[in-house]
Amino acid sequence: MEIESELKQVVEAILFSTPEVVSLSSLKTIVAARADGYEATDAELTDHIDELNAQYETGGHAFRIKPVAGGYSFATREEYHPWLEHIQHENALRKISQTALETLAIVAYKQPITKPEVDHIRGVDSGYVVKQLLEKGLISVAGRNDGPGRALLYKTSERFLRHFGLNAIEELPKPREIEEILQDDDMAKHRQLILELKAGMEMEEQQEQDEQQQAK
Repeated sequence: MEIESELKQVVEAILFSTPEVVSLSSLKTIVAARADGYEATDAELTDHIDELNAQYETGGHAFRIKPVAGGYSFATREEYHPWLEHIQHENALRKISQTALETLAIVAYKQPITKPEVDHIRGVDSGYVVKQLLEKGLISVAGRNDGPGRALLYKTSERFLRHFGLNAIEELPKPREIEEILQDDDMAKHRQLILELKAGMEMEEQQEQDEQQQAK
């Protein structure tokens, strides 16, 4: 195989073969391992991905190669999501409690955050819920706080980004955007988390208001 002339098809085959997100560095490593050390550049790979997406657009295909969690993955176009919901049985968020969703919302908007800080916002101990989210891979340890006791810090994970089709946590809706998003039918699969994100922010705002009142 002439790898340079077939590189676009190779990229397509690699991404198509796995449900996992594949980074540019991983693509380059795979290509080099099977092509006598040929080193593809980031620009070559992203150009080929753009060309593939243009082909899918021209052909009217229901999928695209999407940047997600710092890499790339095939994804169904959002307008077709309603037809897929009934077969998506592996949705991790459907298997966790309302309390866990509330905690996930707090972590998403306040990360990195310690468990005591989550407890303070929620008003109850969150140890079991944090453990549950860690086991499901939706949050991960981000280090330790510099304060007394050096409590563990938590952040959302790459699995969290993949599940919600985000390339970076900065793509989470801002508070002012949430009401508009909740009215968008194309965001149906995100609605439950967004509602919990909103509830988490409201809970935090109320907590801050209470503290301000107590300080007066």
